[in-house]
Amino acid sequence: MQQTEAPGTGGINGLRLRWWTELPLIVLVYAAYSAGRLLARGDVAAAVDHGIGILRVEQFLSINAEHPLNRLFTDHSWIGVPADFWYASLHYVVTPLILVWLFRSRAVHYRAARAWLMISTLIGLVGFTLLPTCPPRLLSEGYGFVDTMAQYSDYGWWGGEASAPRGLGGMTNQYAAMPSLHVGWALWCGVMLWRHGRSPLTRVAAVGYPLITTIVVMGTANHYFLDAVAGAAVMGLGLLLVRPVLRLADRVKARVGLPLAAARPSTGVVAGAHAPVAGAHATSVAGAPSASSAPESSIVSGGCQTSAGERIPRPRERPAEPGAEPSARPAEAGDSTPTAAR
Repeated sequence: MQQTEAPGTGGINGLRLRWWTELPLIVLVYAAYSAGRLLARGDVAAAVDHGIGILRVEQFLSINAEHPLNRLFTDHSWIGVPADFWYASLHYVVTPLILVWLFRSRAVHYRAARAWLMISTLIGLVGFTLLPTCPPRLLSEGYGFVDTMAQYSDYGWWGGEASAPRGLGGMTNQYAAMPSLHVGWALWCGVMLWRHGRSPLTRVAAVGYPLITTIVVMGTANHYFLDAVAGAAVMGLGLLLVRPVLRLADRVKARVGLPLAAARPSTGVVAGAHAPVAGAHATSVAGAPSASSAPESSIVSGGCQTSAGERIPRPRERPAEPGAEPSARPAEAGDSTPTAAR
C-alpha cells in the first residue's frame, strides 16, 4: 500500500523530517566543512607546485581552456563583472534554495538528495587536505592569468581574496582549488532540477546552470578545467555512497532507538489486556488462583473491568408493536438450543 505524506514533512520510510531539525543539521555540516577548509591549509609551495603540475598536464592534453576564457573575461567587463557576481553568490544561494524546494515539494526524494550533497562535500574536504592546489589567479604573472575578482572588485563586495568580503580573506582557504565544489554543487543542482522539475524552464536551468558555472570558474581564474572534472567525479563517488550510508544511518538509529523504547513504561489498555490472559492460563494449569484472578482485576473483555461474579445484562428488547411479526431472538453465548426449538 502506498504511503501518503503531508506536504513539507519530509517523511521517508516512516521517518518524519522537520525543518527545525534539518536546518541545524545542514548548518552544522556546512560549518564543519568551512572549518575543515581552514584547517586543511597546506604548504603554499606545495600548493603552487600542484597548480603548475595540473596546468602542464592540461597543456600537454590541449585542454587548458582557462587561458582563452580568462582573456575574454578580462577584456570585456560586460562578461567579467556578471561572471564574478555569479561565482561569488550563486554557489551559496541556489543550492540552499533547491534543498528547501525538495524538502517542501519533493519530500520523498529529499533525504537521499541531502545525503548525496553532504557526502560529496565531505569527500571534497578530503581532497583539499590531501592535495592543496593553487588556483590559476594566484600563480605568478608569467603564467598569463589575471584575477578578475581583483580587477572588478569595485563592482562587488569582494576584494583580491576570491569571493570573500573585503577584510575577511583570512577566513577562507584560497588554496582549496582541487576539486571544484562550485562545479560539484552546480552539478547536483542540475540533476535535482532535471529529475524533479516539471517545466521546460527547469530542464533548461538543469543544463545551463552547471555548464555556465564551469565556464565561470575557469574564466575568473579560480579553477582549472581538471578541477571541474574532479568536482564532477567527487559528486559521482558521493552518489555511489548514498545508499550504504543511509542504510548504516538507519541501523544506528534502530539500535539507539530500541533501548529507548524498552526503557519506556508500558501503560494503557494494551498492557492491562494481556496480563489477565496469562493469569487465567496459570489458574487453569496450576489449579490455584493467581494474583491476576483477584476480584478487583477480573477482566470480562479487553479494557472492560467488572467485579467477581458480576454479569453484564444484555439490552432489553423493545415490546413488539401491534400487528408486527415477532423477531427471532439471537442465541446467547453458550446456548446450543436451536432457535426454532426455543
